[in-house]
Amino acid sequence: MKKILFVLAAIFTFGVSNISADNDKLVKKSELPVESQQFINEYFAGVELTYAKLERDFLERSYEVVLADGTKIEFLGKGAWKEVDCRYSEVPAAIVPQAIREYVAKKYPGDKILKIERDRGNYELKLSSRYELTFNADYRIVDIDN
Repeated sequence: MKKILFVLAAIFTFGVSNISADNDKLVKKSELPVESQQFINEYFAGVELTYAKLERDFLERSYEVVLADGTKIEFLGKGAWKEVDCRYSEVPAAIVPQAIREYVAKKYPGDKILKIERDRGNYELKLSSRYELTFNADYRIVDIDN
């Protein structure tokens, strides 16, 4: 009986891993969620989209977009942005909450925000000076790495 249960568990695990593996699909800009399209049009107007990819995990969907200027944007399944990585430029200021912008301007004058990621209300930033800052949902600094 134990052997049968083990075999069934192994088959189930193998089946689930095959279902969730390699489910990436290239999509057109028009196939992105409306919120994602609006975000790109508002903050990256005039920058050509290099590619957009739908990533499917077992229960979740997300999108990865790469623009011609090297910017990489990750969107959640319904279209809200999760991460903006401007490798060769600065994250548009309007994306960054005002309290965080003010903190960075005061404590790190002259630094540019190259990357911002939000997850469950927390924000993680990477600055041009290589500092990485983490803010909580109240926009208070909770961690600094260099």
